[in-house]
Amino acid sequence: MIAAVASFLDAKARGGDWQVRIEDIDPLRSRQLHITSILNSLESHGLTWDGPIVYQSARITRYKAICNDLQSLGAVFACVCSRKDIRLASCLPCSRCDQPCRQSADVSWRFRVANREIHFTDRIQGFQSASLMPIVEEPVLLRRDGVFAYQLAVVVDDHDTGITDVVRGTDLLSETFAQQALYQVLQWAPPSFAHFPIIVDEQGQKLSKQSKAPPLDDRRVMQNLLFCMKFLGMGALADSSIGDDPGSLLRQAIAAWQPGALQGVRQLMAKPPTS
Repeated sequence: MIAAVASFLDAKARGGDWQVRIEDIDPLRSRQLHITSILNSLESHGLTWDGPIVYQSARITRYKAICNDLQSLGAVFACVCSRKDIRLASCLPCSRCDQPCRQSADVSWRFRVANREIHFTDRIQGFQSASLMPIVEEPVLLRRDGVFAYQLAVVVDDHDTGITDVVRGTDLLSETFAQQALYQVLQWAPPSFAHFPIIVDEQGQKLSKQSKAPPLDDRRVMQNLLFCMKFLGMGALADSSIGDDPGSLLRQAIAAWQPGALQGVRQLMAKPPTS
């Protein structure tokens, strides 16, 4: 909910549209029940999107076309190495060798980073710079099971749907460097990025379904929204007397939105509201 609220406020405060994309590209992890629950939660909290919903599962043909373009450009290479192989440095530098990857049919396709120097300015976290190293930071774009990876899909989706600003958590900040490199290779203008702090538990782990965080309770709309406002640096708004109208609260939050107040903050520890 933090990501939805932050991106909604940022879009509306800048006079833009707020679009919803369902990242259901992996059939093993996507369930219609979960998708319906997400959309119902957004609507119940007054987070109304603009335009049609984009479903990644309906865009496979487009991802294939872009992947083929990248192969033609020599920007991707076949790789049999697992994450563990790369982590233990037990594999050969695939982007520079012919064996064994090119003789195997069971391969992933990785993006060739070629020691790229990447620089961009994040609207919350400030100037970012990194040198992408071969092997270690060459992301998979097409998995060996035929599923296109997040890195490729979001770049293509953002470009095709005219996204100008991406607002998301700092847990995805490191992913932005490879995405910036993809934009360069495809000769597309990248959107502006703003990465807000994420909620972590006492062990520093992001609160999520994987870390067994409590699910969002749609019966506690105002409590959920007020928690988000406080977490996003609008404590005065959260502590004021708002009433029970989520629309009124969101309008006030839009007027008070100042993402720069979060600049330099990497993560925050907090507990979400519980029933």
